[in-house]
Amino acid sequence: MGYVTTDDGADIFFKDWGNRDAQPIVFHHGWPLSSDDWDAQMLYFLAEGYRVIASDRRGHGRSSQIGTGHDMDHYASDVSAVVEHLDLHDAIHIGHSTGGGQVARYVARYGQPQGRVAKAVLVAAVPPLMVKTDANPEGTDISVFDGFREALAANRAEFFQAVASGPFYGFNREGVTPSEPVIANWWRQGMTGSAVAHYEGIKAFSETDQTEDLKAITVPVLVLQGDDDQVVPYKAASLKQAELLSDATLKIYEGYPHGMLTTHADVINPDILAFIRS
Repeated sequence: MGYVTTDDGADIFFKDWGNRDAQPIVFHHGWPLSSDDWDAQMLYFLAEGYRVIASDRRGHGRSSQIGTGHDMDHYASDVSAVVEHLDLHDAIHIGHSTGGGQVARYVARYGQPQGRVAKAVLVAAVPPLMVKTDANPEGTDISVFDGFREALAANRAEFFQAVASGPFYGFNREGVTPSEPVIANWWRQGMTGSAVAHYEGIKAFSETDQTEDLKAITVPVLVLQGDDDQVVPYKAASLKQAELLSDATLKIYEGYPHGMLTTHADVINPDILAFIRS
């Protein structure tokens, strides 16, 4: 574990486990979480012989609670700072939700031009654009994201509890038994970060148009999402990603929720491993 300080003074926390000569896999977490959200994946791929790395996004987890730079450009630049510090090559970058947007921008602007990326995986990822516009009629109305901001500003702890116990893992669906430890862990990760990073991050994940990022990516990309994702609607996300990417493999899981990396790690992890090894 360690820290990298960016050019604008953010201290970015990262984990780095495994043999330094092994192929690296870099994990990018969702909003408002931390690298701890990847425990089930990092342990799995470490056991498969890979070097596994994950960082906490600026303002999230153990990274510094800097008051600026909560946008996709800085997120990608911060990743590049970690990758260059560790001098990673032939890396696999895996991003969930907001982390998928982070992966797309990093690969397009830094990793691919520098020749550091082998493949990428987007899991329930936000690109190309979440918010509804005239050019993106399938998107989510801005009022939904305004509601997120209002709820977060009013009572962040209560809002995070509602997200984790409801739509994120599909615990609000009939017949699904909520896991209190999973809910508590989501809440813990969220509350460790800074309110301003989470508030401004809503704009970053919902209003950043990443169409050109996806078009620029030429490395193989695995696109995964559940068709019962209540957070990022799959028809406006993974289906469009597969159309815009030049070398995409798409897999849609019937009934899986947004947080399927936790609820269905036993299925998702082997599928990702098969793609990496292909």
